[in-house]
Amino acid sequence: MKIAFIAHDGKKNDMVNFAKAYEVILSKHELFSTGTTGTRIMENTNLELHRFKSGPLGGDQEIGALIAQNLMDIVFFFRDPLTSQPHEPDILALIRLCDVYSIPLATNMGTAEILIHGLERGDLKWRNIVHEKQNEQR
Repeated sequence: MKIAFIAHDGKKNDMVNFAKAYEVILSKHELFSTGTTGTRIMENTNLELHRFKSGPLGGDQEIGALIAQNLMDIVFFFRDPLTSQPHEPDILALIRLCDVYSIPLATNMGTAEILIHGLERGDLKWRNIVHEKQNEQR
C-alpha cells in the first residue's frame, strides 16, 4: 500500500508518535509525506519516506496529484483545527480528492488508529482490486 503522511505544525509530534508506535506495520508499505513531516518521522524512526515539498509550498498538492491518479491508498493527515492555515484551499482540495477517489483518510489520532489496525488485518486489500482494474484499463 502507498501511504501518505501530512501534519500541521501543531500535530507533527502526534504524527511522529503515531509512526513510532506503528513502525513495524508501516515498514511493510511505500511511504510518502510532505517535507517537514517526513523529515521528523525519519529522524525518529527507521522508516524511509519519499518526501514532497512542505505543505504550504505545494506538498499537499503533490500528494493530491497521486490521489487524483488513484495511486495513493491511505492518507494520514493530522490537521490542527484550532490554527488558521494559509493554504486552507489546498487542504480542502486534498480532502475532496480523498472523497472523490474513496481514499481512506484519517485527520486525527482516533481515526488513524482504526485505519492502521484495519491495514494490519487486511481490511484494505480492496485497494489492490482498484489497482488491478486501473491497470486493465491502461
